[in-house]
Amino acid sequence: MNIELSEEAAEYGRQALEAFKAAGGDGLVQQAEAEPGHRAEQVAPVLAELGAWDLDARGDADELEAAAALCRSAGYWAVPYPVAERLARPADLGTDGLVVVAGTAPAGAVAGLDLRWTAVTPDGRRATAAALPPAAPPRESAFVTGLALTPLDEAGAADAALGLVLPCWTLLGMLDRAIDLAREHVLVREQFGRPLAQFQGVQFQLTDAEVERSGLEMMARYALWSGQANLPEALDDALALRLAALEAAETVFRVAHQLHGAIGFCDESPLSWISRYSQPVRRLPLGLSATRDLLARRLGRHALTGRYGDVAERVTS
Repeated sequence: MNIELSEEAAEYGRQALEAFKAAGGDGLVQQAEAEPGHRAEQVAPVLAELGAWDLDARGDADELEAAAALCRSAGYWAVPYPVAERLARPADLGTDGLVVVAGTAPAGAVAGLDLRWTAVTPDGRRATAAALPPAAPPRESAFVTGLALTPLDEAGAADAALGLVLPCWTLLGMLDRAIDLAREHVLVREQFGRPLAQFQGVQFQLTDAEVERSGLEMMARYALWSGQANLPEALDDALALRLAALEAAETVFRVAHQLHGAIGFCDESPLSWISRYSQPVRRLPLGLSATRDLLARRLGRHALTGRYGDVAERVTS
């Protein structure tokens, strides 16, 4: 078992990070919110130049790793485009992207895009999906809109696994950025004549956040490998990764907001945008409690394998 990303995938992710920065960085999501009808025009040329849609995330292990690295870089800048969903597109249906849905009100962050979608439930039921007109502006919805589904088949277990894993890489990139922003803030902000970074309590908080983030990174690599290897438990591993990602996000964003104070909720702070646009990934298709419940029901009295044993103990206890 080798869960390290290849150097080629890591370099691709670094190049994507720089490409998004050069294209506008934090301004990408701000411009998209101000002019939602043009968000695809802002991002699509960058993705095309990176060769994103040439990646075969299902058929080639190296390209799957590159796709994960791209999702992470997109998350770092809160790129206002469903990169993970498009990279997870089914191989056999000819659609442009895949959205994992659950519950009686299927939805995805796909508003205002002229694309064809496939939806899949965690238990593998697939459907064609048409995005409904958004009920709220991006400021309130973060581009989330309802989906009208037409059932297709029940052959989507592998689709569901990949469709859960890649957005977790996007969320990992958001956590990378949240910690970077928190570190930068405490290095320059002073209290009682000293930078905040010199206070032991601040150091402890940042350490807690980094432990969560780095642990999630290892689990994200494992879930990617599990899917690559076509393990029968790949879907369970994907759900366990999502559970860990949601738990890590709660800790990291809580610490980042606490260290920023009120300014962390103001638009002049990039943390505000990252935090707000992390909500669709964190809430859809299932939130923390619902994800924990679904994983517990799938596992029953059995434990997860590999690096997720500790997660299984928390879920089933």
